[in-house]
Amino acid sequence: MLKYTLKRMIGMIPTLIIVVTFVFFFIRLIPGDPARMIAGEQATLEDVEAVRENLGLNKPIYVQYFIYLNGLLHGDLGTSLRTKRPVAQEIASRYVNTMQLTLASLAWATVVGVLMGVWSGKHRGKWQDYTGMTVAVSGISVPNFWLGFLLIMLFAVKLRWMPTTGAGSWRNLVLPAITLGTSIAAIIARFTRSSIIETLKEDYVRTARAKGLKERAVLWGHAFRNSMISVVTVVGLQFGFLLGGSVVTEQVFAFPGLGSLLIESVNYRDYPAIQSLILIFSLQFLVINLLVDILYAVLNPEIKLS
Repeated sequence: MLKYTLKRMIGMIPTLIIVVTFVFFFIRLIPGDPARMIAGEQATLEDVEAVRENLGLNKPIYVQYFIYLNGLLHGDLGTSLRTKRPVAQEIASRYVNTMQLTLASLAWATVVGVLMGVWSGKHRGKWQDYTGMTVAVSGISVPNFWLGFLLIMLFAVKLRWMPTTGAGSWRNLVLPAITLGTSIAAIIARFTRSSIIETLKEDYVRTARAKGLKERAVLWGHAFRNSMISVVTVVGLQFGFLLGGSVVTEQVFAFPGLGSLLIESVNYRDYPAIQSLILIFSLQFLVINLLVDILYAVLNPEIKLS
């Protein structure tokens, strides 16, 4: 497993280089001049040129690219054009918030989604199945921004139970976590249901029943345990997406996470921040995929990592 892990980690390097290169050149096609935005609308051309020279934006683009790569190799993500702070500090201050929101959303979504999926799969074709899948389809179909505004109106404006914006307390996580987790719980429920239905058809399940095991032991000890790989896959993917920052939900709740930071950086044409955020998003996704693959072998020793 150690050899497999090292091989996969080395294989990440070309992918990250491609991502860094693509993002570096692509964001410079975005309309707008960061030097003009920093200098101000009333600044003269001389002032704008002075800002551009100070930021190194007057250098040839290939020179800027190699300067950026050199900084990455030395652990320097650059300085934010918007706040004049190191990008690493900007991201670190938001990363904790995003991680808390991700874990809160994924925790309740996984529990609810798995239980709903197992319940529907066990009662395939019955009213329990139709009810569970109707709820799941509804959860996927409801737009996040609409659900977020609805929760704000009900629990923040009408009942005054929860704050509407900000971070720093568990109360600030409740409404955004519900908003984010609803669609994730629905996705997990559908994957779990399909996996349970297929597993219940296997010979070892019929053998377990023939031995006289209780239905609960058959369902959770045999069927669910052997359908965990599908569940782990979808949970891992959703974890990667959430760590990338949910832009819409963070905007609705004015939540200071990575998604809102990305929007702010794009609006300001903050090249160093945009490049670093997308690099981190990509790295997170690659690492999570690797962890999911390793977890396969833990859940099912018959799977060989190669």
